[in-house]
Amino acid sequence: MSSVSDDGHGEVAERAGPAAVPLPCTRLTARQAIAAVSEAYTELTDPEDPGAAAAASRAPAAAAFPPDGPLGWRGYDEMRARAHARTGEHESVVSALATMGGTEAVVLSFEFRYLGGSLGERTGDRLEAAYTLARERGLPVVSLIATGGSRMQEGMRALAQLQRVAAQSARNRAAGLPQIAVLRDPTTGGGWATLGAAADVILALPGAQVGFAGSRVRPADADPYAYSAEGQLASGHLDAVVPPDRLRATLQHWLHLLCGAGGAAGSGGSGEEEAQAPAPLPSARGVPGLPESGWGAVARAREPRRPRAEAYLRAYFDDRQEISGDRCGGVDPGMRCGFGRHQGRTIAFAAQCGTATRPAGFRTAARLIRLADRLGIPVLTLVDTPGAANDAAAERAGTGAAIADAFAALATARVPVTSLLIGEGGSGGALALAAPDRLWATPDSYFSVIAPELAAAILKREPAQIHETADQLRIRPQDLLDLGVIRGIAPPA
Repeated sequence: MSSVSDDGHGEVAERAGPAAVPLPCTRLTARQAIAAVSEAYTELTDPEDPGAAAAASRAPAAAAFPPDGPLGWRGYDEMRARAHARTGEHESVVSALATMGGTEAVVLSFEFRYLGGSLGERTGDRLEAAYTLARERGLPVVSLIATGGSRMQEGMRALAQLQRVAAQSARNRAAGLPQIAVLRDPTTGGGWATLGAAADVILALPGAQVGFAGSRVRPADADPYAYSAEGQLASGHLDAVVPPDRLRATLQHWLHLLCGAGGAAGSGGSGEEEAQAPAPLPSARGVPGLPESGWGAVARAREPRRPRAEAYLRAYFDDRQEISGDRCGGVDPGMRCGFGRHQGRTIAFAAQCGTATRPAGFRTAARLIRLADRLGIPVLTLVDTPGAANDAAAERAGTGAAIADAFAALATARVPVTSLLIGEGGSGGALALAAPDRLWATPDSYFSVIAPELAAAILKREPAQIHETADQLRIRPQDLLDLGVIRGIAPPA
């Protein structure tokens, strides 16, 4: 429900307390927001216009409202008239075809000054027409959101628009078309729970108020940080907080990655055959030569100076953007996920960084793999973990379920997944990121059903027998090749 007054002002994020957030950038009009991120744009025809045949073919015009709307809310017509006089708009959303860095996209931009950017039935008409056009033309959707929620003056007719928008978003998702959301100030209620949270990539402006509950309906003692862009990022619900002066370039970069050559979406690809080609195998970047013993393999993989995920990602990609968070309240800094350009193609990546992987890390990787699969983008995984985190917090967060989700994402991926073991391969926590039929290993890596120390302890062996146990487990790269676990050993750079 909208918690803004009809003058379009109202909600601003609180700034007090120990977790204060920065002030948001200047609030732009809907058209200013589109102009700020695009080189050029053409506004779409309003589906409410009975003379707009093309729009009417996409979304039938809504029947004219009775006086004061479907509820007969006294003064509603006057509110809308004042909002129109103030903004020049007839509704709270402006839709357009825009060009961003050479990529065409359908853009939805909210006008907060029009009844607090609230969603009503005619807002739903505009959103449905825009999503439909995006499907017809095979274009991504970029939403520039600033809304206080559903329009209470239209009651349940307004709230039902959330189902309508969610259905349109799902259809575009099924069509393999990317959706990017930019959360402006504020983004609350149904606008956050549909266009915002359902997007593939979620960006936010610094200090923006973001949350399902607006400031006037949340508990009086609620921590304002939890309802800020920064708080939502820390909780795994956003991918990045982007300063206004970097937003245009960041959007262009994301659209280039998700809609450019090598992906299924957009017009820049060079065909399904290239899009489905596996990600090329990265070169090994560590010490050459194979270890002589099992324990020698463990020691080399645990060497602090061994190249980690960042070294491999930096050498492999010309440029890249990362996603963040599992959308379930968690972030794992030890899991790097995103999309990058390699030899002119977009490749998705999920990379363990040598730490014990937490449930949020597995869920983020699964999210990345499913998104790449839907967009037709091949995946590269870098395996490097002593194992899944096994502390009590990890168990409460659902380690088993998160690993199962990662296994399922890999098992059902239709795009090829290339996996490279670059360090420690600790049990199921490592196997969850390893493609079952396309796994390679570097010379300074090992893969084991269990760490040699733990195996010795379970077998009640003396500490002096750990080295012997490591040999028995056959965990060296050459052992893995003999056992048929890996396809080969990656050649040096």
